[in-house]
Amino acid sequence: MRQTRSPQTAYLTAIAMAAMLAACGGDDAPAPIGPEETRPQDTRIFTPAPDTTFTALAGSTVAADRWTGVLNGAAYRIEVPANWNGRLVMWAHGYRGTGPNLTVDNPIMRRYLLDNGYAWAASSYSKNYYDVRAGVEDTNALALNFTKIAAEKGRVLAAPTKTFITGVSMGGHITAAAIEAETLANATNKVRYNGAVPMCGVLGDNELFNYFAGYQVAAQQLANVPLTKFPLSATEFAAIAPNVQSALWSTFPTVSNAQGDKLKNVVMNLSGGARPFYAEGWSNASNQGNIWASLGGDGTINGILNANILDTTQLFYKVDASSASNTAVDTAFNAAAFKITPTADANRLRRDGLRWIPISPGDVNIPIVSIHTLGDLFVPFKMEQVYASRLKAKGNDKWLVQRAVRDVGHCAFTAAEAITAFDDMIKWEAGGAKPAGDDVLTPATLASPTYGCTFTKNTPSAEDYTPPAVRAGFQANYPACP
Repeated sequence: MRQTRSPQTAYLTAIAMAAMLAACGGDDAPAPIGPEETRPQDTRIFTPAPDTTFTALAGSTVAADRWTGVLNGAAYRIEVPANWNGRLVMWAHGYRGTGPNLTVDNPIMRRYLLDNGYAWAASSYSKNYYDVRAGVEDTNALALNFTKIAAEKGRVLAAPTKTFITGVSMGGHITAAAIEAETLANATNKVRYNGAVPMCGVLGDNELFNYFAGYQVAAQQLANVPLTKFPLSATEFAAIAPNVQSALWSTFPTVSNAQGDKLKNVVMNLSGGARPFYAEGWSNASNQGNIWASLGGDGTINGILNANILDTTQLFYKVDASSASNTAVDTAFNAAAFKITPTADANRLRRDGLRWIPISPGDVNIPIVSIHTLGDLFVPFKMEQVYASRLKAKGNDKWLVQRAVRDVGHCAFTAAEAITAFDDMIKWEAGGAKPAGDDVLTPATLASPTYGCTFTKNTPSAEDYTPPAVRAGFQANYPACP
């Protein structure tokens, strides 16, 4: 008789394997004997900024305690309604740049959480830059210290009956990494979450950086200033960038010329394939500005690593828009394209905690509902496809629901869209049916003009990331759903 393993058994097995690999130095190479090496990020100094803006939610009648403070070098906010339902939601914010000041903000679904009795907590993280390791550890540490902080602030609370995690952009990466078996095995601060909602998240971890690298390789080649070495110095790239832009755009960054349209086709395929709102996303100045600010690095992700992690050897550049199939033009372009090869073990498992860039390979066993805007080219829809494929390969896609939102902006959700995703995850985790989602992997499905209509909710509110009037102006130019 063939025996089958329960999802919990499979997850615990994955944790055991992750712990064993960590003890051996990982599945890529043994960690060196002796102290772990340091990196530029370890010498940077950050300071929590004074928090003077955490006030009662406008228009809310829910009585709640609000606390601010600093834990292990990270600022925090905590809000607990008087009628707390015993459940805690951890909020993970997005990328904060490279400045020295640490700041914390509120979840987009704050009003929903208060109205339904949830406590929530958010960390600034103890470091800026793209430090997902710090984000996971500091978010988990705050969750573990929730009742202690409450007692110190004068309110005695029982331990949360359930803990959930959600976040945006880099916070989506933190959310996805925090629920992985590898994290539970190797994190200093261990939290077993009950459900997760990553939004506009970097769910493909290192694949995001490869996407930026592929954009740069293709852009330089199309502009006739191809890469011939890697990395370029910051000075070298700064000198080349204006030439690339003038060669590929008639009006940078919103109107590409005929040669730039070849890059537009390349990026469409690198970012997730033909889909509604890609054209709008391509001509969106914010998207292009964010991408160009991410180009020209040395592959260490600004000192988070000590060596290059970028890998373009598996990318295919589809420059010829005249055919859906690969043509001789495509073949010739790819044969000539410079290949960036990563340094072996640049992001290996470590003996002192999590990888420097935590990964999301799909070893999960809790309900996950993710949402992503279709025209986002900074953290592209491709991240959802990478994540879906990983979970499917592990047999864990039963835990995943994904939803497409029709907008061009990075994390340009309405509060209604975020709330619906979170509420559906909560009902699913409590024993309800798996909620509906979108197929993110079938090209013909994505290419439908109505793709994304099901879970797009344009009802505006003051909590939306895009101001309602601005979003309404955008939506007036979008194809209408039936």
